Parts: sequence; structure tokens; C-alpha cells
Amino acid sequence: MDKYQILKQYFGYDHFREGQERLIDAILEGRDVFGVMPTGSGKSLCFQIPALLMEGLTLVISPLISLMKDQVASLNQAGIHAAYLNSSLSVSQYHKALSLAREGRYPIIYVAPERLETEEFLEFALHASISMVAVDEAHCVSQWGQDFRPSYLKIVEFIKKLPKRPVISAFTATATQEVREDIVDILMLRDPLLVTTGYDRPNLYLASRRRRINTRRLKISWRLTPDSAASFTV
Repeated sequence: MDKYQILKQYFGYDHFREGQERLIDAILEGRDVFGVMPTGSGKSLCFQIPALLMEGLTLVISPLISLMKDQVASLNQAGIHAAYLNSSLSVSQYHKALSLAREGRYPIIYVAPERLETEEFLEFALHASISMVAVDEAHCVSQWGQDFRPSYLKIVEFIKKLPKRPVISAFTATATQEVREDIVDILMLRDPLLVTTGYDRPNLYLASRRRRINTRRLKISWRLTPDSAASFTV
């Protein structure tokens, strides 16, 4: 199965969105990547699709329990075995998930950054074949970012302990130039492919018109399929 077949079979899309294919190809070539892509642009597919094509395990580091649950539920519903390891699990659930992970049941595991510091998880990681570490919400690593998480600073220390350095991919929706430089520096990305996409969409149209009563009307329309469209006016 190739990337196009995975895109269609598991995610239901016929074509990649802007930037996705470049990031996926770079990861499959063994290169570090850094994607700055707006919410809703399909960042998760940029590491989920390579995870299904690479040998070994992909660890996705995320600070948001709700996001982990949503993405793992979506993957499992699509027929992709995935799990998450965070504080929402009971002790027995955590041990069960880790046991299945040791058996190689999951190509993708989402993990909270705090878990990287625990002895039990580190012992698992040292004996697992980790092909990629994907850092979601990567701006959390920068003290210049609005959502700085000190636990994100432990990611590089964790990676250094692994027997073999995996591909590192980092993703965020927005980041200033200063934060971008911080992310590359702190995560120690090696010659990363940087892809930045904007909010402009071919199916989104914005227009402003002046009315006689000196107010402005904003019309937004979008096309879901070639035969359907919707719009509203403010």
C-alpha cells in the first residue's frame, strides 16, 4: 500500500492538501520536518500516513488529552490500531496499553510529554523500535510561545536516550519567526524541511461591500462539492 492508497482507504480523501505531500515524502526519506499549518489543514495526516508506511513505532507527543482521545478514536474507527498514554488512564488501563504496545500492536501511540520522564515508559521506549517522534503543538517548547510547557523541554533528552535517533517531525498552527527558530533549535532538528501554509483556500471566498447606509457587508461562501455551495452575510 502506498501513500495515496492509505489517504483514500483510511482517510477518505482523493488528493493531498497544500504542503502535506512534501512533508510526508521528506519523512519517508528520513528527513526531519517542521510544518506550520493552520488548524483544519490536515497536520495530523502528515505524520499518521508515514507512520503506516515506516517500520516500527511512531510516538506522537501532544499536550492535550482531549486531542489525543479524538485522534485515537478516529484512527481506530478507520481501522488503524492506535493508543494513547496519559493521566486519563487508570493504572490497569495504562499497563494494558503498554503491554499491547510491547507486542507491536500499535503503529501509532500518543503520549503526554510528562510520560517521557517516567521510568516505566522509558524502559518501554528503550526496547521499542521507534521510527519517528512527532511533536504536535510544537510551539509549547518555546518560552516565547503563548502555551509554553516546561515538560516539552524534556523531549530532546528523551530522544538522546534512545538507541537510535528517529526522524523528528514538529507541527504547529501558528508561530512567530522567533518561536520557529526556538523550535528548530530546542528540538535539535537536523536540516528540517520547513513547510508553511496559509489560510487561503480555493473553496473559500471573502468579500466586503459598502452599502448606502455606510455599513459594510461581509459575505462568506464556500463550496463543499462541485454541485453545492453555501453563504451567509453579516
